[in-house]
Amino acid sequence: MPKIVDYYVSLNSPWTHLGAARLEAMVARHGAALRIFPVDFGTIFAGSGGLPLPKRSPQRQAYRMMELRRWRDRLGIPIQLQPKFFPAREALPAHLVIAVRETLGQAPAVALAHAILKALWQEERDTGDAAVLAELATGLGLDAAALLPLAEEPRWAERRAADSTEALARGVFGAPSYVLGEEIFWGQDRLDFLDAALAG
Repeated sequence: MPKIVDYYVSLNSPWTHLGAARLEAMVARHGAALRIFPVDFGTIFAGSGGLPLPKRSPQRQAYRMMELRRWRDRLGIPIQLQPKFFPAREALPAHLVIAVRETLGQAPAVALAHAILKALWQEERDTGDAAVLAELATGLGLDAAALLPLAEEPRWAERRAADSTEALARGVFGAPSYVLGEEIFWGQDRLDFLDAALAG
């Protein structure tokens, strides 16, 4: 059986975006499986002692910007440090990714989530807008005309809430988190440790 990495993401997270391509390549290289969960980090922060970005101290916010510049330059990923539409409204894109996951499978859901992150952080598009999401889905060969109405169904909000509760119970507290068995790897800067665990 292949190893399974459970991938807890925020569709507003630059760190999730910075790790996206490396994670996909790593999972493929090891023949592992990837399961994506676009959870509600508002709920997770409230339950784990974290703070949303606007409520963090000025020192922490300033250091975040330093780190984003460092990782942007190290990885060569041309992200916008303060994109026009950040923070984007996250509910609809998250529900869309969950709807794709549950009806079409993990691979297209991961591809869509990563396209959403790239649109927000590199292309400065409003990823909370249904028209933008439709374009992104179409660009991946998905049926946007069917998927966008599907994403509005209440069951996906319920599923996201359940996934968020489960994430907290597993010990997840930040994005991105990669969970392999009982091991949690928090942050794209921990991908080397995940790589070693997958190789073991």
